[in-house]
Formats: sequence, structure tokens, C-alpha cells
Amino acid sequence: MELELKNKVAVVTASSKGLGKAVAESLAAEGVNLVICSRNKEAIEKTGLEIEKRFNVEVLPLVCDLKNEESISYLREKAIKHFKKIDILFTNAGGPPPGKAFDFSLTDYRESLELNLLSAVNLVLQFIEIMKKNNWGRIIISTSISVKQPIHTLALSNVSRVGLVAFVKSILEDISKYNITANIIAPGYIMTERVKNLIEDKMKRENISYEQALQSITNNIPLKRIGTPKEFGSLVAFLSSNLSGYINGETILIDGGMYKGLF
Repeated sequence: MELELKNKVAVVTASSKGLGKAVAESLAAEGVNLVICSRNKEAIEKTGLEIEKRFNVEVLPLVCDLKNEESISYLREKAIKHFKKIDILFTNAGGPPPGKAFDFSLTDYRESLELNLLSAVNLVLQFIEIMKKNNWGRIIISTSISVKQPIHTLALSNVSRVGLVAFVKSILEDISKYNITANIIAPGYIMTERVKNLIEDKMKRENISYEQALQSITNNIPLKRIGTPKEFGSLVAFLSSNLSGYINGETILIDGGMYKGLF
């Protein structure tokens, strides 16, 4: 399937590893030039070089703290100055620590809102005008299955991510007339470093082995396995293309069937 993405430009945040890196690789495989960022200068520059060599695309690696407004403004300034346009925005940030609702202070909740909710809102605010100017754009926001089905031991994630669904629904009337779509991706368990950490946390809380913790998770997934970053990245690439042009304002699960609800 030809996605017709060659020479598009994408901003992919938190992309030195994990889901962000998988998205950057999937887009680069389609010929998309990239702006990637991380708080770790060495890691993001290494990732940038790897992707350039592997896919023969142009990559601009930048240091950005997604909780800092000035840092996001810097990201926007450098991205537009370098590429003159931005076609695709994929927002992504590290997940907050696991725990139940009463395990955390108000400060913890505030920090998770800044990381997972406000950073994505700010990124959209920063890049929407250049998309309008180009009369085309794709906004794809990574959240979690918790926006559909809260997870008891991921209270901070439950609270901080669900607002993004409302945000996307709130902007559609204003952006769609510019051929800009916005969608939410809600992953279940995808095998990244964060999921490995969640498995280890489950081991400690329940005093079980890694294998037992992993099996207790996959038992609740009809496919009986955890997803791969490549599968996640491929979904983002499709949603970035013209082929997905009539998919707008949706919350799309990628969870192996784990979500049991009807809506």
C-alpha cells in the first residue's frame, strides 16, 4: 500500500526510544522527513543518525522538555525554520509512575497533567497555524487504553490522559475546514521499556515472577500477547496519510482486543 507520504515533514516527540522512536521509524520508512526530540541530547542525536542512515531521510534532532512552554516554543521555531512546513504532529510523552489514586499527592497529579495533557495541548497550539497555512495536516495524539477503560493501578495516567479526548473533539470544527484531521491513539500493552517497568512493578506488588506477571497481563488480551512498537508505528503512519483522510476525531484502540466495552 502506497501511503504517499514522501517528503512530508513530521514532528515526533519523546522519540529517542519506545513508541516515539517506532513512530519516527515507520514514518521515515515512508519517506517522511523528521523533527524528533527528547530531553536527552546524546540519545536523540544518536537516534537521529540511525534513522537518517537507515531510511535516507532528513532528521532534525532537538532537545525539548515537554513540560516547559519555552522549550516547546523553541522546538516549533527550530522545526519551521529548518523545514519551512510541518505536515504531521505526533504527540507523545513518558507515562507517569504507576500507583493507585490515593498513593499520590496533589503535586503528583499536577505534574502528570503537565506531562501528559498540557504538553500535547501546547504542541497543537504551537503547530496548528503552520498546518492551516499549508491547508493540510495530521494531528495524532498518543494516550492510553485508560481513556476508555481506567486501570486501577495507573491512576495518574487515567486522570491526565482522558482530557485529550475532549480536547480533540473540541478543535475539530475549527481545523477540519483546513484539511487537518486529529485523532487519538489509545494503546494497550505495547512492549516498551515502560511496559517492562509496569510488569516489574506488578512483580513487586504481588510477589510473583516476571513470567507470572507477564502471563497475568496477557491472559486478559484475546491475542494472548503484548503488541510490538512496529505495529503501533504502522498505525500512526496510516493515520498520517491521505488514505485516512475521512478518519477524524476518533479514539482508536490498539490493544489486541483487551478493551471489553462496546463504545
